[in-house]
Amino acid sequence: MSGVKLVNLGLPKSGTTTLAEALNKAGWCAADHKVRRLHTSEPTLGGTFVARQLYNGYFNSGNPFEFLDMYDALTEISVLKVDVSLWPQCDYAVLKAMRMVRPEMLFVATWRPAAELSDSMRRWNNLGKDRLPSGTLPGLPRGFGQSDAERIRWIEGHYDMLRDLFGDDPRYLELPVAAPDARDRLAAHIEMDIPWWGRANVNTENPADPAKGAA
Repeated sequence: MSGVKLVNLGLPKSGTTTLAEALNKAGWCAADHKVRRLHTSEPTLGGTFVARQLYNGYFNSGNPFEFLDMYDALTEISVLKVDVSLWPQCDYAVLKAMRMVRPEMLFVATWRPAAELSDSMRRWNNLGKDRLPSGTLPGLPRGFGQSDAERIRWIEGHYDMLRDLFGDDPRYLELPVAAPDARDRLAAHIEMDIPWWGRANVNTENPADPAKGAA
């Protein structure tokens, strides 16, 4: 399959950048959050958000990958800014379109325990303190998401939705990024060697409290 052949449906801070680095070091070209200018000669694409281009393709032709097939994988597909909130991994219509236009498409959902993921969101660039409660997200309306309890409920609901949607579909892999065999699981899923697996995009400015066990 040429073009995009794997999409990560995990939430931010679930290991999306780690997945991108692992796939890039394995020889794929992965888009993480943005379309990089070095990956396209089209000036209107470089610097744009992956999420925006997924929706541009979906609403233009029904094919979410119409403008992204310079990539093998999309590892961070959401964006949350003051003026834009796009979450295709939470959008049933977009997920259905992905599966219809690419029947052999592989999906991954990078996963961390909800409490750890919530804590990581809280500490990352005011994501939990300001941006989540100020945004409008699927399953997390404006005004919700400032507390751990609210974020955890939203996080658990997202992964439950994916489990309900994909069931036992072999094209879908929920990937606990901290599992000792995470690299082996990913390698088996995409049927290629993964020479590197570790931790990327670690929050060094506001590290986790070791007592909480979060990364």
